[in-house]
Amino acid sequence: MNGLGLLVLLTVAGLAHGLWDNCGGSCGLRGLVSDYGLMNYYYSITAYDYGSTRIVGGSGAMPGAWPWIVSIQHPWAPDLGHFCGGSLISTQWVLTAAHCFDNYKNISMMSVVIGTTQLTKPGHDARIRNVKQVLIHPYYNSADMSYDIALMELDRPVRCSPYIQLACVPGITLKVSELRNCWIAGWGGTTARDEDLSDELQEAKVQLIDVQLCNSSRWYSGEIHSHNLCAGYPEGNIDTCQGDSGGPLMCQDKNADSWWVVGVTSWGRGCARAKLPGVYTSTQYFYDWILAQMGLSPFGKAS
Repeated sequence: MNGLGLLVLLTVAGLAHGLWDNCGGSCGLRGLVSDYGLMNYYYSITAYDYGSTRIVGGSGAMPGAWPWIVSIQHPWAPDLGHFCGGSLISTQWVLTAAHCFDNYKNISMMSVVIGTTQLTKPGHDARIRNVKQVLIHPYYNSADMSYDIALMELDRPVRCSPYIQLACVPGITLKVSELRNCWIAGWGGTTARDEDLSDELQEAKVQLIDVQLCNSSRWYSGEIHSHNLCAGYPEGNIDTCQGDSGGPLMCQDKNADSWWVVGVTSWGRGCARAKLPGVYTSTQYFYDWILAQMGLSPFGKAS
């Protein structure tokens, strides 16, 4: 990785270990936004479509609110060219969903926009990168959406700034199920029947839902895999939908101001239906796979 290899963060002050890069010696930090202000937002009804996902009825995110989220674009994609989201986990690697590449396979035509909240006006702080390679999990199955995770290597690194920061990927010691302040974000449509993408990044607060409950007979009835997370609300209403696929499910650490990308937006059935919450790929489950694809050992040394 040209000397910019990832390190395994063996944290102090109660943090579990995760992935980060040499961007000021930190990850998961949101320097431009007060987390207290986020708790005062109010959200209307949102919706969820099967397959790709989008946030409907959320609120516009402030610039720099989620400085690791990226827009993956292709000129053949409708409207704004955006077709999936992703998370910057090192200065040259983006974490996203495998199913994003079911319909878009020519990586030479793809671009990644980093450091913006508005697609039509990225601003001076945004950076655009081409894609060097896409690594899809070898067990990915589009039929049942299992192993829905992929990595994108950018053609050259980006530099961190207040608007560009790295996401933390949790290692095995983090107790994800105990995290309470969780959010989703993306550029999908903003109403239940809106097929157009949102120009402005949207965000919404969600709850992690017990996987056993999510997989029970009156919920997803066995369709949830061991490497999935469920998030949303039992009554529905708030969820992700078309346009947000590959984007992050983010939870704040219990003992710090930093945030973990605990899930990759994957799929769901219907639109924000009760007992059918959004389904996410667990990043913690694939922690070792992520390290291996980036040429790193579990101890953070390049292999």
